[in-house]
Amino acid sequence: GFPSAGAWMSYALGSANENLPAYVAIPDVRGEPPNGKANWSHGFLPARHQGIMMSAQQPIRNLQRPPAISLEDDKRSHALLEEINQVHAKSHPGDSALQARMAAYELAAKMQLSAPEVTDLNRESLSVRKLYGMDDPNPLKAGFARNCVLARRLLERGVRYVNLYCASRASGVDGLLNWDAHKTLKSDYERHCPILDQPAAALLTDLEQRGLLEDTLVLWTTEFGRMPTHQHGTSGRDHNPDAFTCWMAGAGIRGGVSHGASDAFGRRAEVDTTTVWDFYATALHLLGFDHERLTVYHNGLDRRLTDVQGHVVQQVLT
Repeated sequence: GFPSAGAWMSYALGSANENLPAYVAIPDVRGEPPNGKANWSHGFLPARHQGIMMSAQQPIRNLQRPPAISLEDDKRSHALLEEINQVHAKSHPGDSALQARMAAYELAAKMQLSAPEVTDLNRESLSVRKLYGMDDPNPLKAGFARNCVLARRLLERGVRYVNLYCASRASGVDGLLNWDAHKTLKSDYERHCPILDQPAAALLTDLEQRGLLEDTLVLWTTEFGRMPTHQHGTSGRDHNPDAFTCWMAGAGIRGGVSHGASDAFGRRAEVDTTTVWDFYATALHLLGFDHERLTVYHNGLDRRLTDVQGHVVQQVLT
């Protein structure tokens, strides 16, 4: 498949902290998003650029050694595993998946020391907890708030790209777990919006107060909008890929600017139409890249995040 945006960032920027992943995905407390781990896939990029899944509830599964295994035994097992892997790797040169798995074992060993401090949200002050709503009586809102705080802590420590999700995969209960409101849009969104409004605003405020927003690009988006007409006699709305809204903040984005508009019904973008390719071209520009030169050779082509399209939207830049 095609690499996720975070995989492209990992490929372009590498890691700024050898003890933490370059790319972290934080699913909603209700579970993984639709399409699951494919959302943070490395695609045709080398496998080491796959996103690492974390959460504030159970940051990294099976990271700590079992109590029955001593620290010395743990070190010896890691050393033996590394030796076996190196011997095996010599007989499989150029195997991206094998190299990625070896790198993952090495990173996991390093994260045993660094990750507990990063994921310990009890270190946060009462003012931060209130700002985000970390102790809100709504467990879904509190969970998303904690995930936002975890994202900020990861960014502070050099993680290049953090992907936050506020939805989980469908389970047959339409609209309860995600924003795919095919039957009851108004009541669904009245349930979902309070979950993310305060934590999202708090994340921007917190990043700005810590001096991080000027170096951090925040992208808040989705994969499509909703149709302006009801669906099959219900109050729901079907998918609309031709008009939807996203926002950017930080890293050179001009605040308070609205760019583009749809027709009067919200059916199609009509004024200053921006494509997904334009969106990513602009994001890469803000991160210091020429989107036409960030490429990887694959199947006879120089592939890139913006395909063969995309223009930087200058109107939203400072």
